[in-house]
Amino acid sequence: MSIDPQSVEAQASLALALVNRATTWMTSSRTADIARAKDLIAQSLAKSPRSVLPHYVNAHILRAEGRCGEAIPEYEMVIASNRNFAGAFAFLGQCKLLTGAIDETIPLEERAIRLSPRDPFIFNRYLFIGQVHLLQSRTAEAIIWLERARIANPGLVFPHIWLASAYALKDDLTRATAELNEARRLSEGTGRFSLNRVRRGNWGVSEIRSLYEATYFAGLRKAGMPEE
Repeated sequence: MSIDPQSVEAQASLALALVNRATTWMTSSRTADIARAKDLIAQSLAKSPRSVLPHYVNAHILRAEGRCGEAIPEYEMVIASNRNFAGAFAFLGQCKLLTGAIDETIPLEERAIRLSPRDPFIFNRYLFIGQVHLLQSRTAEAIIWLERARIANPGLVFPHIWLASAYALKDDLTRATAELNEARRLSEGTGRFSLNRVRRGNWGVSEIRSLYEATYFAGLRKAGMPEE
């Protein structure tokens, strides 16, 4: 069997690996990885503009660049071609949240869970459902889903940070402190553990950013996360 370096599927798969490495911060060359992924996908789409995988990866690249508004039609194109593509539903839900269509996020994440209940990354589905509940001040419901995310992947820092905020907003400072301490332990070696560092990310359009400020960031402040 010969190797075909011009294979659309191979190029798209390599691009997906690169962008996944970049979005999970598992690389010291994030900018270069995304640039290479973009080049590979441009080649793939030029050769096969109707292929589903290159469009899916292109949506990931756009999302990694903070361009969720442009990623949404790409994910929707993938879903139109394959109604069982769980990952496309999940990431579409995340982009809907960041672009302001927050009420569409949970149904999309739940659809992804139903389609792929044994997905090794199902903790991300739980995490985003918990986030939406917290942003909409359904704190008790948020805790249920965030605990599911923590149980599914206890070594991941994000469920612990979100739980610290949620428990603080519920005035359970004992649990909030415990979750914050665990998040700090898991974050060792990644830089300073502070609210300002957490707030640097892409938190969406202005109305969504305001929800994060009023709930998530306020909870972290109450839990005792330092500003600097």
